[in-house]
Amino acid sequence: MAVHTSSAAEAAAPTTRERILSEALNLFAQSGYGGASMRELARRVGIRESSLYNHFSGKAAILEAIVAEHGPASSASRLEELRYKQLARQPSAFCRQFALDLVEQWSDPREHQFQKVITAERNRVPGIRAKFADHFYAREQSMMTDYFRGFALADLISTTDPRETARLFAAGLIYIRLEHYVMGAVPSPRPKVIEAIDRYLSFFLSLIAAGSDTDNKKRKAKGETRGKAAPD
Repeated sequence: MAVHTSSAAEAAAPTTRERILSEALNLFAQSGYGGASMRELARRVGIRESSLYNHFSGKAAILEAIVAEHGPASSASRLEELRYKQLARQPSAFCRQFALDLVEQWSDPREHQFQKVITAERNRVPGIRAKFADHFYAREQSMMTDYFRGFALADLISTTDPRETARLFAAGLIYIRLEHYVMGAVPSPRPKVIEAIDRYLSFFLSLIAAGSDTDNKKRKAKGETRGKAAPD
C-alpha cells in the first residue's frame, strides 16, 4: 500500500518543466522580464543554471511557453474539450459553462501574475505581442465563432452574423472582468461576480433569442425556424 501511495504522489508531482514555468511566472511578475535572470530562476527551481537549457533555449522561450498556457490560450484549449463539444446544441448551457470557467480562471492567482507580465512585456519582447494577439486571440475567436455558427444553423439562436455574436458575448465577459477583477482595489467577492454573470447571460441570451435548451429542442422538433447564419 505504501508503494502504491508513493507512486501516486510521484505521478502527481510537477515535472521539472512545470516547475520552471511556475517559478518563471513568479519571477517575471516580481522582477519583470528584463530584470529576471536565468541564474535566479535556476536557484528558485533548485537546479543548475545549465540544466534550464535542457528544457528551454533561453528566457524568451520560457516566456513564450507561459503565454501558450495562459489567457486566451487556456480558453481556446477548453473549447476543444469533450465537455464543450457535448454542448454544441445547447447554447444556453454552453454560454454559462464558458462564463463560469472564466470566473475560475480569473480567480486564479497565476492568472493575475500572467496578466501583469503580459501587459508589461508584450511590447518589449520581439514576437510576443504578435503571438499573443494574433495567434491565441484569433484561435479563441475562431472557435467561438464556430460554436455560434453551429447554434445558428441549427435554429437554436437568431443571428445573421455568428462572428459578431461571438465577439459580443466575449466583450460583455471582458467588461465584467475589468469591473470586478481589474479596476477595483481588490477583486469582488465571488457571489457578486456570479450575480453579474447571471444578469449578463440572461440579457445576452434574450438578445439572440436563445431560450432554455429544453425549449430549443422542442422548438426544433416542431420545425420552427430562426434567422439563418450569413457567411463570415
